[in-house]
Amino acid sequence: MHVRDAMSKPVLMVGPEHTIRQVAQLMHARRVGSAVVVDPESAGTGIMTERDIMNAIGRGLDPDIERATNHLTWDVVYAGPDWTLDEAAAAMMRGGFRHLVVMEHDDVLGVISVRDIIRAWSEQRQTAATAS
Repeated sequence: MHVRDAMSKPVLMVGPEHTIRQVAQLMHARRVGSAVVVDPESAGTGIMTERDIMNAIGRGLDPDIERATNHLTWDVVYAGPDWTLDEAAAAMMRGGFRHLVVMEHDDVLGVISVRDIIRAWSEQRQTAATAS
């Protein structure tokens, strides 16, 4: 199975000037653990995760004032849609993170999380067990 088969889409996209609270509210409403941050004035795509929000609030920062751009990861590891789930899981283990932005050329196609991988592997095993 490939990343394209298990990734979450559509992707929650936010701007760098969204406040931490706004990002958290959007993530809550969409029931996702990350938001892709696109800054049209910089090259690249960042990601803000629930861990980034927790770290900012845990340090006592005001979620109504703090902007996403100051609390996200810009050096994102991107997955290709043709990666296997094993390759995605290995990249997550190496990097110590739970989300990968799925890109093809310069287009964001989706996000794959540890939860997505576990769900896909579980469904794959269940299907194989039923077929036997």
